Amino acid sequence: MKERYKALAASIAARFGDAVRQVDSSCGELTFEVSLDQLLPVCIALRDENSFCFEMLIDLCGIDYLQYGESEWQTDSATDSGFSRGVSREVVIPDPVASYDPRRFAVVYHLLSVQHNYRLRLRVYTGEANPPVVPSVVEVWSSANWYEREAFDLYGILFRGHPDLRRILTDYGFIGHPFRKDFPLVGNVEVKYDPEQRRVVYQPVSIEPRTLVPKTIRDDNRYAPEIKEPGSNG
Repeated sequence: MKERYKALAASIAARFGDAVRQVDSSCGELTFEVSLDQLLPVCIALRDENSFCFEMLIDLCGIDYLQYGESEWQTDSATDSGFSRGVSREVVIPDPVASYDPRRFAVVYHLLSVQHNYRLRLRVYTGEANPPVVPSVVEVWSSANWYEREAFDLYGILFRGHPDLRRILTDYGFIGHPFRKDFPLVGNVEVKYDPEQRRVVYQPVSIEPRTLVPKTIRDDNRYAPEIKEPGSNG
């Protein structure tokens, strides 16, 4: 990390104390985790205080950490059954009474300070609440409006205080949230035109389950770590 970003990280840690916590980033971005109850005060301060001046919200996205870090590949031999949600026909509908792992759902904010030429990433977890809820930052950065609608549509994350929280990518009658890790890739229903009824109708999905990711484990010298060139990814 460059020295100017180390100085920024120290300033943020000193300013916000226990409200934030710096976390590692695999891509080298300066990243802080924010406590849920302190999200709005931290965002307002990052926007308004001269030391930070993060005037722009570049992006906002939801994340589902269900089974994060767990491998799908539970075999050392060839398979013809696949390892994808595309082979599952289970109908997944959110359980209204279930509670979630407090670190399953998160919202990530990518901020830009034009004045100081800084970039910053914030992450907040939604906690155990069902449905998951975080405060809206539309009043802080107006660009969050459609981003929050997208995260609501695809992940089912609610944004308290959003002026018009409704689906933005899927149909109004869509059931479930397609970017959740337990949602089947083939979906639950499909839309088609019925010539007999002369209208568009919904029906159970007719896509046949199929192997999308066949896998063969090879154990030969092509994969020996000692013969890889320095800096090689594979």
